[in-house]
Parts: sequence; structure tokens; C-alpha cells
Amino acid sequence: MSNGIFEVPFPVNEPVLDYAPGSPERAALQAELKRQSAKTIDIPARIGGRKVRTGKLADAVMPHDHAHVLGRWHKCGKKEVERAIRAALEAHKTWSRMPWQHRAAIFLKAADLLAGPYRQVLNAATMLGQSKTAHQAEIDAACELIDFFRFNAHYMQQVYAEQPGSADGCWNYVEHRPLEGFVFAVTPFNFTSIAGNLPTAPALMGNVCLWKPASSSLLSAHYIMELLEDAGLPAGVINMVPGSGGAVGDPVLASPDLAGIHFTGSTEVFKGMWKTVGDNIDRYKYYPRIVGETGGKDFVFAHASADVQALVTALVRGAFEFQGQKCSAASRAYIPRSLWPRVQKRLVAEVGKLTMGDPADFTNFMGAVIDRNAYDSITKYIAHAKRSKDAKILAGGNYNARKGYFIEPTVVLAKKPDFKLMCEEIFGPVLTIYVYNDNSLDKALAQCDTGSPYALTGAVFAQDREAIAYMTDRLTHAAGNFYINDKPTGAVVGQQPFGGGRASGTNDKAGSYLNLIRWVSPRTIKETFVPPHDFRYPYLTKD
Repeated sequence: MSNGIFEVPFPVNEPVLDYAPGSPERAALQAELKRQSAKTIDIPARIGGRKVRTGKLADAVMPHDHAHVLGRWHKCGKKEVERAIRAALEAHKTWSRMPWQHRAAIFLKAADLLAGPYRQVLNAATMLGQSKTAHQAEIDAACELIDFFRFNAHYMQQVYAEQPGSADGCWNYVEHRPLEGFVFAVTPFNFTSIAGNLPTAPALMGNVCLWKPASSSLLSAHYIMELLEDAGLPAGVINMVPGSGGAVGDPVLASPDLAGIHFTGSTEVFKGMWKTVGDNIDRYKYYPRIVGETGGKDFVFAHASADVQALVTALVRGAFEFQGQKCSAASRAYIPRSLWPRVQKRLVAEVGKLTMGDPADFTNFMGAVIDRNAYDSITKYIAHAKRSKDAKILAGGNYNARKGYFIEPTVVLAKKPDFKLMCEEIFGPVLTIYVYNDNSLDKALAQCDTGSPYALTGAVFAQDREAIAYMTDRLTHAAGNFYINDKPTGAVVGQQPFGGGRASGTNDKAGSYLNLIRWVSPRTIKETFVPPHDFRYPYLTKD
């Protein structure tokens, strides 16, 4: 019995370690990189607390050295999905009734484990399996996931504490029940923190989940499951079922017990899932909650008063950190003609300084793109720019996949604002720039607003405050996360809740209470202390 009103420890963002030469964290990470590189591990599915080996194997490789196999993972299909659904629904009976503070304690413990003994394990797995640098792994696999665990527990308490008023003679209150059925979490390769958050946010609120991680990030997914199990997560609450979208997704979406979808990935896949849910609506026991963060064609828009060096730094970091494989990455830029000569000179010079290679070499700024499919897709855009009379390659443009899937950071100058590379999501290290006339600011802002179907992140640069206010207003619906004089990447849990609209998703803001309320079904309770004993109202009495 819990007789107490509990307070979750107030969350503070996890400090980012800098991995400078001679630092203890650098030595620890290098040792873990060496340890994980030296062996090939078995990566089973996790169903009902058991490690499940199907024998249908696929390799988890280093993107920057694709002949190096880090692990072999077991593919799941309809049989394993149905087993996982049964395990989840069985776990629901007790997990959904567990006192909330005990659920919170599991994820708070997971945060402390990740801040301590698991920090370099997950960082190294992310560097090796997803080709992130030490800095990119630290801010993602360690700090952001720690923040998700701690801040979500705080937001859970905030959701539960929001209560209605009560009139004389009665007491009104609301309880936030977990959803009936199970939640399907589908996660991308590019952020280990997203992979950890999408199944755990609903689970924190008392739900049970089936989790399909991206096939290209199974090494870090494996260690996330080990972390959660060490933190005390009960069997069956989160079931990891890796496999292809059809082999896993089709039987999941066909289940009458589907209660929700928590998704991050491509716009087309999300649309397909939503359509399938609509087609299956008559077979479901519930209306599934659908939460998704999808594509982006994120912009940087500069005003003539912009600080050129700050602008160039934002373009380089925003476009090329983690090879541009962020849904928030700067992919298109609008630069006024008056600034362009200085911007071009500095940008080309800075891009030329970027180093690319094995992320275990801490001097490299970039690694490889995630896999062959990504490599082929991105390089087709670069080839198109090379062929087109409407574009010019200003920097980079070369690529090679002999050892790893390496693509140079590439800057393209577009002669038209509707050039293909200005409009379509590329998801790689390609920045396309359009130069507009200073006296055509309104036209350029309209082109930025309507130039792509997405509305995830965007940034404006100006020193003129009136210009900042004006551009912010004109681009109101162009981005769910909007930045002023900063790059459009790097949202921090608790500071910039993340999500966008239009073709970029449902904008349910991961890293805030807004996301958590999607995973509960409120029940309003009214208790009347002295109920009436007569049906008649005073107005019925004769004069």
C-alpha cells in the first residue's frame, strides 16, 4: 500500500562530456570501442522476458567498414509477433496496475545506469553500428536518452497532478489509465535516444509495447534492452521484435488489440501505416492512437543583417554533423545576394576542413552514411545536381563505398528555388542553397514556406530585431521547432520539445508532457457525499 504523495526528483539535463585528450571518459570509451570491435555478438529478439532466436539471421555491420560484422540478429515474423502480443497482454494485467512511483523508479534507475556503467557501452555501440562520432553519440545515446528517462518521469507526475475542481458536496478527480491493448513502437536508425524513448514513454504510463527497431541499428537496440532489464523492467512490458516492415508490421497492424502507434521514420511508411489502420478500423477493439514524427526538409533563412560567421557555422554543423542523417538537419538555405560572396567564401573554406572516416578516430568530424540503400539514394541526388544546368556543386560531390559508405559533405548552389534538391528530403550530407535578391524578401519567405511539404525545423538569422519578428511571423507554420540565430538541430529534452507538422508528423512533442498524454485514457470520477433522496426540483412546487 502506498500512503504518500510522492515527488519525482526534479530533472536536470545530463551534462555532456567532452572527451578531450587525457580525459577519463575518452580512455573509457576507447577501451569499450576496442572491446566491442573485437567480437561478433548474438542479438536475439526479446519476447516475454526471454531471448528468442529464430535462426533467420542478418548482420549488424559498421557503416564505415561494412565488411566488419558486429553482431548477428534474429529476424522475427508473424509467429514471433503473435507470441509477443500474447506476452504483452499478459504483462498488461499487472504492469498497468503497478503504482506509478514504482514504474517511475525503473526508468529513473535506467537513467542512472546509463549515466554510469552503460554510458560507454551504448556510446560505443552507437559509434560502431551507426557511424556516429564520439560527440554525436554522447549527446544522443547517453545524454538525450538519460534526459528522456528523467524528464518523462517528471512529466508523468505533472500529468497525474492535473486535476479538476469540485463543487460543494462532491469530489471530482481524474485518473489516467493506460491504454487497453498494446502500443507498437517503430524506431529509426539515426537516434539511439529515439529508439529508447518511443517504447519507454508509453511503458512509463503503464502501457505494454511491441518494439521494432530499425534493422540498421540493432547493436544499440540490443544494449537498450539489456539496460532496461537491468533496471528491473518486468518481462513482457517491452518486447523487441526486429525484422522487416512487412514481416513484423503487417501482423501487428492486423491485431484487434492494437491500441497505439509510436513512430519515427519516413513519411511514406507512416502514411502507409495510417492507411492500413483506417482500412482495419472495424476489426480493432479501440481507436488506435497514432503518434508520428516523419520527414523534414529543414531550412536556414538568412536576412541581410545576419552575422555571416555565425550563419556559416550553423550551416556547417546543421548540415553535416552525423552526415546530415538527422530529421532536423539543415538541408536547404536561403541567402541574400548582398551576403552571398562572403558566405560562399567562408562556407566552402570551412567545409573543406571537415574530416571524414572511422569515428573511432576522434579527429574525424563525419563518419559514413548508414547503409547501401541510403548511399545509393543520396548519391543519385548529387549526380542529378552534377548533370543539371540549374545547379552547381560548390564543395564536395565525391563518394566511395569500397570500404564504407562515405559521401563527402556537399554544397550545391541552386539557380531556381524549386530545384529538386531544394524540395525533396535527401537525408544525407547535402546542403542546397538558393540566393535571393535582397529586395525580394517576401517572395523568398513565401518560397521557403511552401517549398517543401514538410514543417519540422527551421532557422532564421538576422541582427535586425524587426526582421527577426517579421520572418518569425511569416514562417509561423513552416516549422514545429524554430530557431533564431542558431542551427536547426540539437533540440534538448525539457528545453525544446520536438516535433513538426504538415508532412513532418503529428507534432506530439517528444520530451514533454504533450507526448505522454497520448498514452493515457482519462477516467473522470465524481463522488457525491450526500446524494439527494427526492427526484423533485424546487421549480416543480406550485406557487
